[in-house]
Amino acid sequence: MNNFPNLEVSTELENIDTGVNLKAKSHVTVRRTVLEEIGNRVTTRGAQAAKKAQNTKVPIQPAKATNVNKHLKPTASVKPVQMEMLAPKGSSPPPEEVSMKEENLCQAFSDALLCKIEDIDNEDWENPQLCSDYVKDIYQYLRQLEVLQCIKPRFLDGRDINGRMRAILVDWLVQVHSKFRLLQETLYMCVAIMDRFLQVQPVCRKKLQLVGITALLLASKYEEMFSPNIEDFVYITDNAYTSSQIREMETFILKELKFELGRPLPLHFLRRASKAGEVDVEQHTLAKYLMELTLLDYDMVHYHPSKVAAAASCLSQKVLGQGKWAIKNKYSSSKLLKISTIPQLNSKTIKDLAASLVERS
Repeated sequence: MNNFPNLEVSTELENIDTGVNLKAKSHVTVRRTVLEEIGNRVTTRGAQAAKKAQNTKVPIQPAKATNVNKHLKPTASVKPVQMEMLAPKGSSPPPEEVSMKEENLCQAFSDALLCKIEDIDNEDWENPQLCSDYVKDIYQYLRQLEVLQCIKPRFLDGRDINGRMRAILVDWLVQVHSKFRLLQETLYMCVAIMDRFLQVQPVCRKKLQLVGITALLLASKYEEMFSPNIEDFVYITDNAYTSSQIREMETFILKELKFELGRPLPLHFLRRASKAGEVDVEQHTLAKYLMELTLLDYDMVHYHPSKVAAAASCLSQKVLGQGKWAIKNKYSSSKLLKISTIPQLNSKTIKDLAASLVERS
């Protein structure tokens, strides 16, 4: 908020009768209206009242209004130049006592509007790993990053590789991930690296597995404290590829992705959502399961990680009967006529309308 100096004006009004009760010496404090136009126009309740007074039956002579302006004297704390900048154009309306409370000025700002929302990071200040001072900035940056590093829908169309082949490869990578006992973040990053590479660089079917295992190697180096050796990845492929081939593909992938491996993962956003929703372990684990199912689905690759996490969290709570985030729960209140609970929503008409969608899924 721009802190403009208060404009204090002390005037003596003589022989003016406008129908508005004014004191002999009025002490007026005029503040710039919050979120008004960028210009220096000042709009206050006093100005609006004066405008109404000008429209009354008692006319105000222009000469007298001009004389009022002549009696305006700036205080020592305000220079005449500043008065000229802040004063409205044309004749100044008769001043009036204006009382504007500080809380009224702050209503237009987000801090005041969000004051009733619980701060879920308020009690984390003692734990430096939770970064409570700037965790909101971190997630704002992650949402910007997921847009910059997005994956296009149907990016394999017209290629030698299709969605079914990708699903088989991801299913195999999940098994390798389990055998190596890697972090769950490693699996999500592996699939993200693979998809981002495949959408910009077509590969033949013979090299698809090589791309997958190399993506897992890169993700392990990025996420794990101790990454498996490259020989372990050669062994897990039953010697289908050599160490040199994996290193060559590793270099190729890094160059194509411009070494930008910090793509946000659905797990990052799910943990945030679970904390905000105060879910239990069962609800959080079910949401993780639903999210991991999306790794195999070729039609889900283009959704942003934050949306996948939000949908998984919402569905998990709805399945377990804890859907306080669901729209149905909102419209089940008496205030909204309990419209989501009416039996007509389960009628044959509704089911017939949804039949095509059910068959497609």
